[in-house]
Formats: sequence, structure tokens, C-alpha cells
Amino acid sequence: MTRLVAIVSAIVIFAMVGVLWFITGGKRNGDAFAACRTAQVAGGAGAIGGPFTLVNTKGETVTDQDVFTKPSIVYFGYTFCPDVCPLDTARNAEAVDVLAEQGYDVTPVFITIDPERDTPEVVGDYVEIMHEKMIGLTGTLAQTTAASKAYRTYFRKQDGDPEYYLVDHSTFSYLVLPEQGFVEFFKRDTTPEQMAKTTACFVDAT
Repeated sequence: MTRLVAIVSAIVIFAMVGVLWFITGGKRNGDAFAACRTAQVAGGAGAIGGPFTLVNTKGETVTDQDVFTKPSIVYFGYTFCPDVCPLDTARNAEAVDVLAEQGYDVTPVFITIDPERDTPEVVGDYVEIMHEKMIGLTGTLAQTTAASKAYRTYFRKQDGDPEYYLVDHSTFSYLVLPEQGFVEFFKRDTTPEQMAKTTACFVDAT
């Protein structure tokens, strides 16, 4: 009987240690957001994001520090995109509204990868339709390319009509926090509710 009690006690202790490791493992590894993450990034979260200089819809030059003053959901696309970009940006806008209902102030951000056509005025009209809080950014090709590379996005202008061309591009959305920078990305099949839940987790953990 004593032996059985000892075995049971040992199992309970190991289970408690396991739970404690699971709860605190992220913090011990230096990741305060471990419990919030739904995706893994090769090289860690620090491999994505960084400073950029772009132009807002008023034609003013801005940096990442000017833009990311609040938690933000960032998307790289272009206004002439026929289907993917409108759906993705609308989804992001809906996630922002869900978060607002829960008391979280999050900003949707749209960065063009087609600055040739997407002037500040064009981007301004686009984001105004998408969401009243959405920040639209453009710039020179060098500026938008640098921002895209910082976030490890892909885009390629298709050959063909010089005016009505399409642009192939990646479709991730990125969660960026003011002090921490990039912390998470969302795929196209992530719902607004899922985005809101994950975003709220990160904001609460700051």
C-alpha cells in the first residue's frame, strides 16, 4: 500500500511539474507571447519586420514609428487587385471591428506593392472605402520594395498590358505591436473572429 501511494505521489508530482513547465516555458525561453502564437516563423519573430519610410495618403513621408502607434494588422496588396486584396482587407477590417466591440483599439494598415498606379490619392480612396480607421501607404518603388522585403512578402508584376497589368503577391496579414514590432501573421483562411481572439491575446500579454 505504501509503495502504491509513493507511485501515485510521484505521478502527481511529475504531472504538476509538466503543467508548470507548459505554463512558464514561454517566459523562461524569453517569449512572453508563447501562449498566443498560432504560427511559427523560421528564424523567430525577429526575422520579420523592421523600419521603413513610406508616404501616407496626404502625401506626407512617414516611418514605421509614425504608423505603428497602436496594435496594427498590416496587409501588402494593391488597389487594382480584382479579388484577393479586397477580400483580405475587408476581413482585416471586420476583425478590427470585432476587436473594437471587445474594447481593443487596433488599426488596419494597407501597404501597396504597386506604387506605379497607387498614388497617395488612389490609396486614400481605397482605404476610405475599406475602413474609416485604415491607414494607406505608398511611396517610391524602392521604398515599397524595402518595406515588402522587411516583412518577407513576395510580389511580381505580370507581363502584359502596361496599364491593366496584375501583380502576383503573397497574402499574409501581420500583427504589429508598437513596442514589440511584428509578433504574428495570419493566413487567408483565418476568420475575423480568430484574428480578433489571437490579437486580443497578444495585446493582453504586453
